Amino acid sequence: MDTAKADRVANGDGFIAALDQSGGSTPKALRLYGIDESAYSSEDEMFARIHEMRCRIMTAPDFTSEKILGAILFERTMRDTVEGESVPSYLWQKRGIVPFLKIDKGLEDKADGVQVMKPMPGLDALLQEAKGLGVFGTKERSVIHEADATGIRNVVAQQFEVARTVCAAGLVPIIEPEVDINSATKAEAEDILKEEILKELNSLKPEDYVMLKLTIPSNDCLYVELAEHPNVLRVVALSGGYTTDDACMRLSRNDLMIASFSRALTEGLTAQMSDEEFNAALKSNIDKIFDASKA
Repeated sequence: MDTAKADRVANGDGFIAALDQSGGSTPKALRLYGIDESAYSSEDEMFARIHEMRCRIMTAPDFTSEKILGAILFERTMRDTVEGESVPSYLWQKRGIVPFLKIDKGLEDKADGVQVMKPMPGLDALLQEAKGLGVFGTKERSVIHEADATGIRNVVAQQFEVARTVCAAGLVPIIEPEVDINSATKAEAEDILKEEILKELNSLKPEDYVMLKLTIPSNDCLYVELAEHPNVLRVVALSGGYTTDDACMRLSRNDLMIASFSRALTEGLTAQMSDEEFNAALKSNIDKIFDASKA
């Protein structure tokens, strides 16, 4: 584990920017950015357009370590360049931002009220590649739709199984068992989730560190105990479909929890904006998210 990056993530002021839209979510992200499907005719062209958007964000004046601790990257982005330099190197060396990699391959169909992760073939090789490129950690997402104890137990067990593999590779996993914000049993699911995570945390080796990326809980400060666990570097929050203002308001009520927003970070940004308009809108989002993360 890179101690300089670990200290930055664990103790720095700021939030984690999520720039990891993958194949399934990319068209939606581009539409929100003002680019519809008629603007590209292949998957390669689609990913080129989303990379242009990410580069515009990463090179913006306010996308710096002053308010941003880390950035989660899609696999293609990790292997790409920005201003002639590899993306992970650019983020850390030029911006002081710690790079993470999304490693999950999407979700299985819903069962027992949850969606576990699909298999991850070639994971060991990917982790070694990421480490070689200067990536500090990973991010892997599951989804919980209902307060089903069996389903939630399965999600958490799978997440920690992957996390142990990531730790063994010398990286820090961001464990993300998202609870659907529209779930009729959201609060109950979160109570079960917390207890299952605590059980798994208590079974980790002392030298294995993880981060947790969780839906902002219905009951404020529910996850403080998790944030204080000796194996947890940081607890971060996903925006989960809340508007930027709503997500920031909810987050500000939760101690020891900082943001890791994707859609909320890019809310209101469009390809048609001038650089001045784009940078001003991004600065506004960054400032709101930063303020909520330090509240």
